[in-house]
Amino acid sequence: MNLKRLSLILFFGLFSAFAFSQEKIEKVYTFKIDKDIDPAMNRRVKMALDEAKEKGAGLVLIEMDTYGGVVTDADEIRTRILESEIPVYVFINKDAASAGALISIACDSIYMAPGASIGAATVVNGVDGAAAPDKYQSYMRSMMRSTAEAKGRDPKIAEAMVDEKIEIEGVSAAGSVITFSVSEAIKFGFCDGEFSSLNEILEEKGLADAELIAYEESSTESIISFFLSPAISGILILIIIGGIYFELQTPGVGFPLLAAIIATLLYFIPYYLNGLAENWEIIVFVLGIILLAVELFVIPGFGIFGVLGIVFILGGLVLGMLPNQDFNFDFVPASELFLALLTVILAALASVGLVFWLTPKVNQWGAFSTITLANTQERTQGYTSSFYADSLKGKTGIVHNRLRPSGKVEIEGEIYDAYSRGEFLDQGEPIIVISTEGTSLKVKKWEG
Repeated sequence: MNLKRLSLILFFGLFSAFAFSQEKIEKVYTFKIDKDIDPAMNRRVKMALDEAKEKGAGLVLIEMDTYGGVVTDADEIRTRILESEIPVYVFINKDAASAGALISIACDSIYMAPGASIGAATVVNGVDGAAAPDKYQSYMRSMMRSTAEAKGRDPKIAEAMVDEKIEIEGVSAAGSVITFSVSEAIKFGFCDGEFSSLNEILEEKGLADAELIAYEESSTESIISFFLSPAISGILILIIIGGIYFELQTPGVGFPLLAAIIATLLYFIPYYLNGLAENWEIIVFVLGIILLAVELFVIPGFGIFGVLGIVFILGGLVLGMLPNQDFNFDFVPASELFLALLTVILAALASVGLVFWLTPKVNQWGAFSTITLANTQERTQGYTSSFYADSLKGKTGIVHNRLRPSGKVEIEGEIYDAYSRGEFLDQGEPIIVISTEGTSLKVKKWEG
């Protein structure tokens, strides 16, 4: 076999293989990375790539426009793309900065729209946007370098997108990180072509007739997104705190506890599925409830257990909303931290106000008529009004067992069942009897 014939065989073999691979691509799957890179976007990419495989797509085409986001989520996304059995192309429609640049470099082909840019991958913290410590820059440099090497792109240029100290002759000067325009990216191998739209890319690649499958958020994802709204989260927190309070005040009723449990599940599950709420953060919340219950039912007074319980409950609710890594908040945007704190604090204050407003009205609700005594039995209707003599009215004493708001008081050496007007009174505080009707004395704090 002579050299000419061998060359022809190889040529036609490669041509046939290429034509066959093109014929196989009957479906192209597309989705967008058009927001910050965070746990929610990480989840979207995972679901999109899984769906592309399920639907038998021969190519995945990402439309990107992002300024970056959380490094750890970007790392997981680029790893999924590198490990994808389906070729992945990216179309940068304006910006692929920071984490967006890392994800783009992981793709098999990069295409850019006129006026688009790629680069500026320096890691910054979430508080003031300043450069993060060098250990984070080193981590990002290594990811950019290894990703570029895996896709046949210049690893030194990829590193220079992170580190301003790296100088590359003819490409960049020391003191500034690399950010490429379209023409520069094409020149240095970080862009495979300039196109105005996804359709232009498909036409250029001979895929104009391929079935285009776009990622659509499922109804389940829509519900999850709904419950991730700060307003809905605030309402759920209000129900959680209010339900816990009413259950502690009227143990055995069940409805407030059930409402609190349902609200807790609806609060944490969406954040958990999006990678925000971690197991330990949920445990912190549950531990807070346990500490508060111990304080109220086991230990008299209100001390360290009660304070820790409240702190743990509120802390668990706040932490569940944030993309922190354990106790590392370096890359949590200040805006997200402020929003989480504001949501929880306002909801907690609203729940306290709701408790004081609803407490005297609960007995008036028809729904509670079967489990509570809603009517007042007046003397004029022939009812005897007290287990105690009227002479106790006006007497002073001290709290024997903490009133929350019911408990026991001591008057002239005798112990009586009593309740306050809603406030909690600690053991030893002075009280005065203001009513003797019913089976317990009604008292208030005595300032005399």
